[in-house]
Amino acid sequence: MPHDPYPYRAPAAPAVPTRTVLESAGELLRALAAPVRIAIVLQLQESPRCVHELVDTLGVTQPLVSQHLRILKSAGVVRGVRTGREVIYELVDDHLARIVVDAVAHAGE
Repeated sequence: MPHDPYPYRAPAAPAVPTRTVLESAGELLRALAAPVRIAIVLQLQESPRCVHELVDTLGVTQPLVSQHLRILKSAGVVRGVRTGREVIYELVDDHLARIVVDAVAHAGE
């Protein structure tokens, strides 16, 4: 077996996602980029919540929470389920919560 003079081989570059996928990822990250929205995602990771619970927990106004929930909803991060007079908000999936938790942990290091 001949001796390889260059034993190190750089790993193959990952395939570049399509422009559409990259734009969607950018929109998603922009939706998560506000401190109040990060706090909302962290709260909803624990359990589904209605607006007044988020207002009480986060200490911000109801209009502000509602505005941020609209942004998260339009980005597909949360969904609202009406139960009587209230809307209960929940995360669409856990992947996004992990992104937020990892970002918060990284920022805290």
